[in-house]
Amino acid sequence: MATTTKTNTPSKSTKAKATAPAAQSAEPEVVVNETPKITGPELKKKELVDMIVARSGVKKRDVKPVVDAMLAVMGETIAEGREMNLAPMGKLKITRMKKTTKAHIITARLRRTESDVTDAPDPLAQAAE
Repeated sequence: MATTTKTNTPSKSTKAKATAPAAQSAEPEVVVNETPKITGPELKKKELVDMIVARSGVKKRDVKPVVDAMLAVMGETIAEGREMNLAPMGKLKITRMKKTTKAHIITARLRRTESDVTDAPDPLAQAAE
């Protein structure tokens, strides 16, 4: 049986790539993970209707069907997986959807700008207007 010897050949040298000077980048944005602060019990539809009646001055019998319709449309939109951009509430983006035998689990992100949180104007007209 013949044996062969392997000779080492010099490897091909690679040219050093010239890199462009680093682009001037803006300061990095610091993201702080905040834990949500639960300030009270969850908001139920009855309380929502009462708050809208108090803020707008419209009669409860006129507000309730509008709130019901709005919640139905928003629920259908979320179930379809569509994004919503509703100022001053913010932008809602669906990140994950999972169907189980008993429920449809939807994970979403709500992004609000600082101006939406602090300077939100009253979107409802005053009772005198």
